[in-house]
Amino acid sequence: MAKTQIRVGGLGGQGVILCASIIGKAASIFEGKHSTLIQAFGPEARGSACSAQVTVSSDLIGYPYVKQADILVLMSQDAFNQFAPTLRPGGMILFEEELVDPSKVSLPEGTKTFAIPATRFAEELGRRLVLNIVMVGFFAGVTGLLSFEAVEKAVRDSVPKGTEDLNLKALRKGYEFGRQQAGC
Repeated sequence: MAKTQIRVGGLGGQGVILCASIIGKAASIFEGKHSTLIQAFGPEARGSACSAQVTVSSDLIGYPYVKQADILVLMSQDAFNQFAPTLRPGGMILFEEELVDPSKVSLPEGTKTFAIPATRFAEELGRRLVLNIVMVGFFAGVTGLLSFEAVEKAVRDSVPKGTEDLNLKALRKGYEFGRQQAGC
């Protein structure tokens, strides 16, 4: 497997860091791959810019920073505006369709885009806060980079006790939608 560079972006309070952490945990702990995680966020806890960089590889990772992402997972317009131009040509963008208008940014050649109403799905499940877990499922479903089983174990291991069932429903909802969008 070649090295895959992923950037997750959004706003503080959307669960951006947890989303990226689950992807890295699924890869490294539950699939035996190598992964790194770097996070960045503003001084405000909620509502400020927030992003994380995840690199996944079957080989050792010598440099953990993402220069040109292969995959972007974006949950806010500001994150889309900032990170979409940094995608490598032919890369993939997964975005929250009700919070992001992709027409406002020129995308690199060959970009594949996939949209999901993740916030609405989370609200339908009863908690808007599981938006990030819906996005993790969508990521797994569209990209096929990680097995559903590995991601499921990482979610179960990462969410607060007592919320596992809700989070696993959110994961499945995003995954199933992602598989449909990917044509599987």
